[in-house]
Amino acid sequence: MGLRTRWRRLAARSGTSSPRAGFGGRARQPHIAEQTIREVLELAVRIGEAMLALGAAASDVTDAIRRVCGTFGVECHIDLTFTAILVTHDGTDRLAGISVLRVVSSPTADYGRLGRVLAIERRLSHLPVDVQVADPTIDQGTRDEVREILESAHAELDETLSAPRPIRRWMVTLLLATLAGAVAVLLGGGPAIVAIAAGTTVLIDSVLRALSRWGLPVFFLQAVGAAVATIVAVSLSAAVPGLPVEFSTLPPALVVASGVVVLLAGGSVVGAANDAINGFPVTASGRIIEVVLLTVGIVAGIGGVLDLARRLGIALTLDDIPSNPAPFAAQVVAAGVASAAWAFASYAGPLTAALSGAAGAAAFAVFTATTSLGASNPAAAAVAATAVGFVSSLVSRRTGIPVVALTVCGIVPLLPGLTIYRGMLALVTGSTETDGGQLLLQAAMTGLSLAAGVTLGEILARRNRRRRLAGSLGSVPAGGTAVATDAAPIDFPRTGSIPMQTSSEASSSASESEPAIANPDEDPDEDPLGDALDEPDPFDDRRGRSDPIL
Repeated sequence: MGLRTRWRRLAARSGTSSPRAGFGGRARQPHIAEQTIREVLELAVRIGEAMLALGAAASDVTDAIRRVCGTFGVECHIDLTFTAILVTHDGTDRLAGISVLRVVSSPTADYGRLGRVLAIERRLSHLPVDVQVADPTIDQGTRDEVREILESAHAELDETLSAPRPIRRWMVTLLLATLAGAVAVLLGGGPAIVAIAAGTTVLIDSVLRALSRWGLPVFFLQAVGAAVATIVAVSLSAAVPGLPVEFSTLPPALVVASGVVVLLAGGSVVGAANDAINGFPVTASGRIIEVVLLTVGIVAGIGGVLDLARRLGIALTLDDIPSNPAPFAAQVVAAGVASAAWAFASYAGPLTAALSGAAGAAAFAVFTATTSLGASNPAAAAVAATAVGFVSSLVSRRTGIPVVALTVCGIVPLLPGLTIYRGMLALVTGSTETDGGQLLLQAAMTGLSLAAGVTLGEILARRNRRRRLAGSLGSVPAGGTAVATDAAPIDFPRTGSIPMQTSSEASSSASESEPAIANPDEDPDEDPLGDALDEPDPFDDRRGRSDPIL
């Protein structure tokens, strides 16, 4: 027996083994690389989820996720639907595939928060990080620096999503009342009808807030809101003959029309058209189903009250629209006020609201000019919406404001609230002079024209930008989104060999600061989250999609 054999037996009996060499072991980098890739995917999906929940289009969400992943050299496949986001990395010969799934909560229109999320995405996408985290051979120090960057972004995103809203819920109610009053002026109402329309909207909002605490589905909230507006109008119709005023000074139809526009604002027809055109049929189908459901709720609420009024013998007439509308200048101002009020009610900042008001005023002016040339309402709405979409895209590129905020708020004055009411009234009363079905079809065509026009305007602006860049894609991909830079920049780490932008460079294009209560001690009402976060918001539930409804 040789000496080597005896040594091995002795080692076995003593419970020890031969010492291993300090080289030639299996690499552990694949496991570490998988963890880093998962962290990158998690951040990208979180940003996409926040964008989709705050009202961004599916194409913009997809581009944002791909840009964030591309910053760190992670190739991915994205599957986005109406309620979920799935991002997958195929892996390599040495790395297993990784998937991250997020279910999107009920969307809520919050343009200020959306702008800050887009600012985080923009800064991440433009970081000059020359690293491929999927490469298992990169050193641990570089990987640690990447993780520091990701953690900084996560912390900023957490702060953004948990920050209190800039205004109280009662202020939102007043803004909605302002929107209704402005719409009444647009339709030719005098001071009395403006006050009644505003008061009716306050009543609608209060009732819906109470019902939302019961967990009532959105369909019934829409129906109840429309019913409340119609009840006020019917009561006005019954009371006017006994009042010392002329019927023409208190047209009930304008009360319903103003309330319906408030209910319509913030639907998802434009979002559905955008998703369908840009190749997201599943998401578009989900939005369309939501649009139909919410619109049917409004129609049911109006129709039910009108039918009950007819059975009670209350006289209803279609000829209660003022023959002498407000001066054109007053209507343009009212259109701007309506758009700005909706922007503020959606938690936008002052600059966003001001530009939205300008967009609304311009849209109404274009609409009026087009109809004066003999165009139908749907055709005029399409022309005005195209102009809004085109100009808003250009303004968004220069100011950093989310384009969705400008387009959605800009077309609020063109929503067909009065047409829907008159169509339902004609159907209920059996009018032989006016075809109710034709009026409802006209309202539907107007909504579709607004949706298609906005999308067409954005496409034209995008192609114009490509042409001016002379073939260069610039900083935004072909399907990219304009992003806001109204939030404080992230102070990403600058350690090691990974070059990073400075905070001043990242925020050089900042254009707007959204107000928010950063310190609970600064809150005058001593509520760090505010009523808007503590109480259920029926308008957020019903109109969380950031685009107009039919």
